[in-house]
Amino acid sequence: MKTTASAAGLPLQVPDRAGTHQAFMLLRTVFTVAPILFGLDKFTNFLADWTVYLAPVATSVVPVPAQSFMYAVGVVEIIAGVAVAVRPRFGSLLVAAWLLGIIINLLVLGSFYDVALRDFGLLISALALNRLSPAGPRASRK
Repeated sequence: MKTTASAAGLPLQVPDRAGTHQAFMLLRTVFTVAPILFGLDKFTNFLADWTVYLAPVATSVVPVPAQSFMYAVGVVEIIAGVAVAVRPRFGSLLVAAWLLGIIINLLVLGSFYDVALRDFGLLISALALNRLSPAGPRASRK
């Protein structure tokens, strides 16, 4: 790490390129694996009964049974995880948007505020991944 001055004139630790790359790889790995695992679990309900977290308004807008809705959710989560693995800059935004939808759903449900707060932290982390991601396949590593 190198030290530089912040806007307030205080010392500021700036991570070196290795630290930045490690942070990128940690976030990319988590946002690849977690959505895929949670997406697959929408089909098995091994970790949780995911329909409990679904606001009834969702199935009134899309008139399907709650479990069928969760199957679609699982597919989107798997796609989001694969997108992070393949195109992290795009995939991280997809995950962030998805997390925002989950947060809104939980707030509309009127419970699980703790989960909504946790998902807000994950949304911020997904945006950090976006900022750390290279601009594209041809982006140079400086």
